[in-house]
Amino acid sequence: MKTYILIACFLAMASLAAKSQSHRFSDIRLTARVGFNLGGTAPVGLPASIRKLNSYTLQSNPIIGLEAEKPLGGRWGIMAGLHYENKGMKEDANVKNYHMAIVRGGQELDGMYTGNVSTEVNEWMFTVPVAATLHLGSRWRLHAGPYVSLLTQKSFEGRAHNGYLRVGDPTGPKVDIGDDVGTSGTYDFSSSMRRFQWGVSAGADWRAFKRWGFFAELKWGLSGVHKSDFHTIEQTLYPIFGSAGVVYRLR
Repeated sequence: MKTYILIACFLAMASLAAKSQSHRFSDIRLTARVGFNLGGTAPVGLPASIRKLNSYTLQSNPIIGLEAEKPLGGRWGIMAGLHYENKGMKEDANVKNYHMAIVRGGQELDGMYTGNVSTEVNEWMFTVPVAATLHLGSRWRLHAGPYVSLLTQKSFEGRAHNGYLRVGDPTGPKVDIGDDVGTSGTYDFSSSMRRFQWGVSAGADWRAFKRWGFFAELKWGLSGVHKSDFHTIEQTLYPIFGSAGVVYRLR
């Protein structure tokens, strides 16, 4: 329901923007896009402590946006926009000697964990991309550049199950971690997440009809999802997502 409300609000905003033309900005091209993000928050280079990915569940990651492009002459231009999107993921992985802090049976435990971890991440945000554009013929538009995001909602929660934790270090006391509510461990690192993120993106739009088309894009975060002083998870986790959907040229 939240996704449909966002799309309805966005279409109303886009309609108003299309009507607000002026001679001064007559060469500005307005484009709306609606699509979905697919990806996850992950370290760059899989560390030895993460053994395998047991499962990955697709999330509802809508993206809606409005962009304005200013031609610079020839095939080149510059584009800026405003997107509202979610970068969420849900996965279960098998780890070994993975540094974790969990709560089990009301007790806080910190140490090296071996077993399975199920993590769910949601990051609702406003994103402002700025990109150079290159038109290849009348149908293709390539674009690449930096972006900055302001998170409006954020959560990083999970559960450790079917394993054991060595308290303190790999030789510390062993605590068995089960699979039910009483014996599994939970964690919530939402408060340690960044409010601002930044990165780079590159993609392409293909105009299939006079106004309608399709897009595909890769967005690579250069800032970790957690603050720099967060060290519970040793590896820095970056938001790496691809997106795809439809574009509509307003003018």
